[in-house]
Amino acid sequence: MSVDPPPDSDFLSLAGIAIDETQRRLPGTDRSAMAMVLLLTRVASGLVYDLESTVHRPAGWSWSAWRLLFTIWVAGPQESRRAAELSGMSRAAVSALTNTLSAAGLLDRTPGSADGRSVVLALTEKGTAAIEETFLRHNARESEWARLLDPEDLAALNGLLAKLAGAAHAAEWVNRR
Repeated sequence: MSVDPPPDSDFLSLAGIAIDETQRRLPGTDRSAMAMVLLLTRVASGLVYDLESTVHRPAGWSWSAWRLLFTIWVAGPQESRRAAELSGMSRAAVSALTNTLSAAGLLDRTPGSADGRSVVLALTEKGTAAIEETFLRHNARESEWARLLDPEDLAALNGLLAKLAGAAHAAEWVNRR
């Protein structure tokens, strides 16, 4: 599989160069698999950077803070360890973010019922208002990204990504948080 970047595009050029150069140095390399991973990570990194710089930093928080707040907004109050699992973050990261977000008045911490060390995280009224206001800007930016594809390609991509995510979740050899 060849990856041909658009003219004057640095965004994808490294992926194409890397695939060709790796194949030259290590014949037999799985070019299609390499292209899939490189392209997914390059696009995901670019997307996250774009959302963080245009939506989340102006709102006063990081991408990680967004992930935690969004997780609690969607899933409801959660013990911190469960919030870490659902958001794909480490418990240490959630703990550090909880301190920052609590100090900002966005999260409440209450003792959990499981043991003396567990903490339940819940959005405050201020946190709920902030996440909902920010989500509208976040979703508008998501729509801009989605409009880069025609509706059929977008549906196909969403289907393929869901298929890949489901297969990876079912695979015993895939490491997860």
